[in-house]
Amino acid sequence: MISSRMPAALALFVLVLHAAAANARDARGHWLHPGADSAVHVSTNPKAVAREFGGWLDQIEQSGQISGMAVAIVKDDTVLLQRGIGYADASRGLKVQLDSPFRLASLSKAFASALTAMLVDEGMLSWNTRVAGVLPTFELKNIEASEKLTVRDILSQRVGLPHNTYDRLLEQDEPYEELVEKLRDVPMTCDVGDCYGYQNITFALIGDITYAVSGDFFYHEVEKRIFHPLGMNDATYGRDALEASRDWARPHARRGRAWVPIPIREAYYHVPAAAGVNASIKDMTAWLIAQMGGRPDVLPEKLLATVHTPLVETPSERHATPWRRARLDDAQYALGWRVYDYAGQTLIYHAGAVQGYRSMIAFFPKYRFGAVMLWNCECALPGGLMPMLLDRYLGLHEVDWAGLESLRPARHRVAAREKQLAAGP
Repeated sequence: MISSRMPAALALFVLVLHAAAANARDARGHWLHPGADSAVHVSTNPKAVAREFGGWLDQIEQSGQISGMAVAIVKDDTVLLQRGIGYADASRGLKVQLDSPFRLASLSKAFASALTAMLVDEGMLSWNTRVAGVLPTFELKNIEASEKLTVRDILSQRVGLPHNTYDRLLEQDEPYEELVEKLRDVPMTCDVGDCYGYQNITFALIGDITYAVSGDFFYHEVEKRIFHPLGMNDATYGRDALEASRDWARPHARRGRAWVPIPIREAYYHVPAAAGVNASIKDMTAWLIAQMGGRPDVLPEKLLATVHTPLVETPSERHATPWRRARLDDAQYALGWRVYDYAGQTLIYHAGAVQGYRSMIAFFPKYRFGAVMLWNCECALPGGLMPMLLDRYLGLHEVDWAGLESLRPARHRVAAREKQLAAGP
């Protein structure tokens, strides 16, 4: 209610705010299941949800709209679906197998945060360890910021630099070491720890820090402490290891109606902690189970609680895609993970993208239900499958975020529409 004493200009401003808020609620409510934020209808039959997802994969495979893809869906410690579709190498007719390694891109960041948590637990460093204290030559433009920056700030993307600083130069094959030196020339957008700015160059510093405190290479520590104990037998770091793998998934691009393998670009392999992991869907199933608490011998509950705790708001994430605009009430960054309020439910999430590859992982820690998706083309369609799966599990209003309807023959689309209209609102 607006007070009669309120100045006219202020009253008008308040009315505008109320109208904007109402419009936002109306737009969001178009998609949300009534009462979804407070009373979702969680599926009592997750196997049926996984079977429905399998039907979506059938549609995609028959459409030829992606080159190749691998998916896993897990409830508690049970694998409900683990499947590959399409081609690891279309030119040779080689199908995606469950042990076909893909590039994970930024899903790699969670391995870096898990390793760091292990090193912290062993007393090799702390979350408040200053980067400059371990890497004396490291500098930001602001000297005080250089002295203040901690391990926790790096892994939570709170360095204070502009988003994706020097990623373009990295993609042009400028050496990582030189880009780190150039950070001293970049104006700060905020003080260290005060704001979110997604980074790959500075995130990769955790690899240098690992070597400095352990005397061992970062990738070797991850292999020894995470890959091997979890049985991630196809997981590796780097281009050479990927290309030496059997049945590895080549990156593809569309040429007319055909999918054609394209050369791998090396760039983001130069920042292994940020984007260096290769893994199969079998590997990532084990990783998902561990992240949901199923392997406390490797990832204890305390470690998971630490890396999944949100530390900084990421408001731009709430508007990045239609499903985020409709479903997210809050978006934050933890340690190598994103944390969303998805229709009232905490969702742990991350996505990855490098040329020719895309990846997604998401799970509800409360229900221990989640999924991983890997694909070897720069295709948008699979990205909509994840929110469709999450919606089905929570019992939300059905939305075709992936555009599967467009893949059906016209007669099937008409029949489906008539059936929906007959069913009523």
